[in-house]
Amino acid sequence: MKLKDNYLLLLILVCFAIFFVNLDAIYVNIMEARNFATAREMINLDHWIFTTLNDEPRYEKPPLPTWMTAISMLLFGMKSMFALRLPAAIMGTLTVVFIYKLGLKFTMHRKYAFISGLIAATSFYILYSGRDGQWDIHTHAWMIMAIYSIYKIFTQESSTYLHGLLAGIFIGCSFLSKGPVSMYALLLPFLIAYGVVYKYRNFKSNWLPLILMLITATAISASWSLYVYYFDTNAVAKITDRETGRWLNYNVRPFYYYWSFVIQSGIWTIPAFVGLLYPYLKNRVFNKPGYKFTLWWTLGALVLLSIIPEKKSRYLMPVLIPLALNTAFYIEYLFRRFDMIPKKEKWVVYFNFGLIAFIGLIFPIAGLIYFNELLAIIWPWFLMTSICLIGIGFLMLYYLRKNKIKPVFYLTIWFIISVIFFGLPIAKKIQPNPSYKSVVAVDKYRENNSMQVYEFKSFTPEIIWEYGSPIKVLWNGNGFEKPSEEKFLLLNTPSEFEAMQDEFSDHKIEKIEEIDMNPVGNTHKERLYRDLYLISKN
Repeated sequence: MKLKDNYLLLLILVCFAIFFVNLDAIYVNIMEARNFATAREMINLDHWIFTTLNDEPRYEKPPLPTWMTAISMLLFGMKSMFALRLPAAIMGTLTVVFIYKLGLKFTMHRKYAFISGLIAATSFYILYSGRDGQWDIHTHAWMIMAIYSIYKIFTQESSTYLHGLLAGIFIGCSFLSKGPVSMYALLLPFLIAYGVVYKYRNFKSNWLPLILMLITATAISASWSLYVYYFDTNAVAKITDRETGRWLNYNVRPFYYYWSFVIQSGIWTIPAFVGLLYPYLKNRVFNKPGYKFTLWWTLGALVLLSIIPEKKSRYLMPVLIPLALNTAFYIEYLFRRFDMIPKKEKWVVYFNFGLIAFIGLIFPIAGLIYFNELLAIIWPWFLMTSICLIGIGFLMLYYLRKNKIKPVFYLTIWFIISVIFFGLPIAKKIQPNPSYKSVVAVDKYRENNSMQVYEFKSFTPEIIWEYGSPIKVLWNGNGFEKPSEEKFLLLNTPSEFEAMQDEFSDHKIEKIEEIDMNPVGNTHKERLYRDLYLISKN
């Protein structure tokens, strides 16, 4: 088989280009810092089961992604950003591969499945999650693998017990990544969509493999939670009460908050929207039951997520999985019929891909204006990005004029790959904070005097991650625990200065340093800023 016809291999190569290249280009965010610091404490403090962050219990999220991160740390080093984000990149690749395999399974159409995988890999939040060391990509990757096995149980007579066992393992791993999130947001709408379209025709003959799946999934899902609850009941109860309250009153948004969900697919926003227009597309797709299945799955996930009071844009990621499969029906239709469809239908295609081409063509001009003084530093990357995007832009316009949509679609994938290869290194240089000072500067005051360092009221995950070890917080939830040392270092935010003065009114307070870990110069977040004080008894 020629490489151009080996769709699965091509898709894996695309995933390597999208998920594995320049993984160190973006600074560590708060979700990553929590995960990375917890993984480091697994290794340094031997907290593999009773997970901690800043040496405090952290049971809000199950530990599987953190275990994977810790193993990657052990293999490749604790300071390698590639190692830290490698597990997410692997799970992103598995997500795309199993979207391809599932699409192939229910349509038997390799080109459609390939298009689905490419759309998924380049959809904004799937792409972002696969390059970011957080939990979302893990839980949904395991679940799409489980869904593939469940689909095989429903549709084939052989090896159903093996698929039941695999589905149970994958569901359990999904739960161990982020609790029941993916069960609710990805598996449940899949089961609803399958029932509506395919009617569970073979359900009675497969109930034993399904029972095996449920038993296996329950055993794996409950293992860590029950163990931690049994041996650290008070901490688990306290954390559970806090997290339950957050679901009801934290980031509460109206029911319709997610209705602009197609935007999360990024570069595929317009095709994704068109793909949802059932009256228009129902008689144009090559597989109507498959199209109805992906449509029900997408809309079911959207409605179920909309019911939950707490809403964030990143919670929409599970919707993007069936949405990629659904959008691929529209793209495949364009592949077959674009040169024959009426002009009134083509303007959407011209607008969507023409806009992408236009962005590529104007990038050098916009970059010259925006980067300005930074060009002397970033010019090699800027030049390569400009050459690639201009070339892609011209080729997209050329093929659009020729009514050849296949190369236009594939050029869109190359557009994303070019940005990742040559554009992301520029991100390191954009608007650096001239006042940036790492929290590790604290240690220079401890070189000649082994003073302890404390946080006054609370800690910030990014600061803990950067510092390299836990920093004890004086506030215990009810009051302050004053250090017994004659002299110590204290990190505090400006907003808590007066509270610190009141608490240490019988001490000498001397400000000795300003710690500013805001990576971008035009944005100041107080949680990334600390004043460092030398506190000594009078």
